[in-house]
Amino acid sequence: MNLNKKFNTIDLLNITLSHRAKSRCLIILFFLINAYSFSQSITSTVDSTAIKIGSQFNLTIKANVKPTDKVSFPEGQTFGALEILESYPVDTVKIKDKYELIKKYGLTQFDSGRYVLPQLVVLINNKTVKTDSFPIVVNNVVVDTTKQQMYDIKDIVKVEEPVSYWWLWAILILLGIAATGFGLYYFIKKRQTIKNEKEAILFASPIEKALAKLQTLEKRELWQHGETKAYYSELTDITRTYIEEAVDVPAMESTSAELYEALVIAVRNKNIKLSRETLDQFKKVMSNADLVKFAKSKPLDFEIENDKKGIDTFLISLDKAIPRSEEETQNLFAEELKRKKDRKQKLQRILIPLTAVVMLLGIVGVFFIVTKGTEFVRDNIIGHSSKSLLESEWVTSDYGDPAISISTPKVLKRFVDEKIQNNLSSNIKSVSDFRYGSLTDNIAITLGTVKLNDTIKIDLDIALEARLKGMESLGAKNITVQVDDYEDPKGLTGKKAFGTFTGVNLITKESVEMQYQVLIFAQNGGAQELMLAFKKDDEYASQIMDRIIQSIELKKAIPNE
Repeated sequence: MNLNKKFNTIDLLNITLSHRAKSRCLIILFFLINAYSFSQSITSTVDSTAIKIGSQFNLTIKANVKPTDKVSFPEGQTFGALEILESYPVDTVKIKDKYELIKKYGLTQFDSGRYVLPQLVVLINNKTVKTDSFPIVVNNVVVDTTKQQMYDIKDIVKVEEPVSYWWLWAILILLGIAATGFGLYYFIKKRQTIKNEKEAILFASPIEKALAKLQTLEKRELWQHGETKAYYSELTDITRTYIEEAVDVPAMESTSAELYEALVIAVRNKNIKLSRETLDQFKKVMSNADLVKFAKSKPLDFEIENDKKGIDTFLISLDKAIPRSEEETQNLFAEELKRKKDRKQKLQRILIPLTAVVMLLGIVGVFFIVTKGTEFVRDNIIGHSSKSLLESEWVTSDYGDPAISISTPKVLKRFVDEKIQNNLSSNIKSVSDFRYGSLTDNIAITLGTVKLNDTIKIDLDIALEARLKGMESLGAKNITVQVDDYEDPKGLTGKKAFGTFTGVNLITKESVEMQYQVLIFAQNGGAQELMLAFKKDDEYASQIMDRIIQSIELKKAIPNE
């Protein structure tokens, strides 16, 4: 009985333990199932675990999710110690009732060593799922100096800049615009002239119509081409028409003798103060015209010229001698209106072509800005203001040998003087010259270095005097000079010259007051020089000069082997 009880107790204990173990196993199994289900929804792979410095390898993360799931992939500039070169867009592949989202990253590292791509967090419906971690080995690029021959560093070789013909195109475009403006001007003028001639014939006073017709007759050059009879016929018709309109004499139906007699009577009756000499001259011309028209006379060239001048003089004298009536006063008013119209037309001939030229220049300017960029336009056409230079992104670079390291608004361009390069003294190995701007610009920067063949030291006073003479040769006048020793907080020592000078603007030919500062440093085996010039009283330019000087760092000359 006791044995049975004991057995039952032990059996019950085993059953209880077995039940607890099963519960624990179920809990563990539940977590394993959950972990398994999440681990199956995210997979990560890399295409390489060993790369060279700077080479790219790819990390790929795949997420198998439902269409309603929200997935967020990791973002950033780095994953651990590895840099992200590129984060590619997410690709989507539909698999039955689910989607496979594929996210790819391009990674690298620029230092050799062993690195770990850490576990990355992917959010699925705000639940955290982590990717696998991967060891990455970054190997050095091995250079075998026993197989690859090494060479000494060579001297700087001048490389010719590629020739740019943009300025030639600019000149051609400007010439085209100018030609367009002139062509438009003469086109408008010609149209206005034709219109004015027509209006003059229709609406002008008798004398204006007569003179206009005489000018037209001369342009036709009838008698020069042998048509003397036709010329005299038109000449007398123009004269008769004027007399009939101005003096109210039936001139067109009268013979020359009858016209003369009627004109003498009209002059006397209407109190027209016309001299007998003028009337006789008119009678003579009309007689010559009758001889040409009816007797086939052939006057000489000078006689034809004199007859034409005689008619001009007669018409103008007669018109001035006729007493002014109210109607004639109105004609004078019409003439004043005509003069105002002529002024208006002249203004149109100027303004319309000028407006067209300005518009074309604007279009060309926009074209250059779009195709070349604002920097190109500012550098080559407009020029920089000192404020824009101060606020631009500066460039720090080494120049020359022994080098000067400075920061400037724009990169200095190498300037080569063939005459100097070909006539270096025996103790000078090389001379370098770098520039930005000129002595008449808002800002001018000139940097020069000299490398010697031995360890002698250049006399700073002599070098400073040579620089000031160089300024004179470039057009600087009225130079004021103050010389002092130079030392800055960085411990740089040398000579300093500063003052003012007068330059001449090459475009406007106006005098420009400039300030300048020259710094010269000497060391065994070389020398370095910096000259800064800027427009006087230009606050921004003064700040630029101070900033450049504060950035100076001198490099030591390397002794020749």
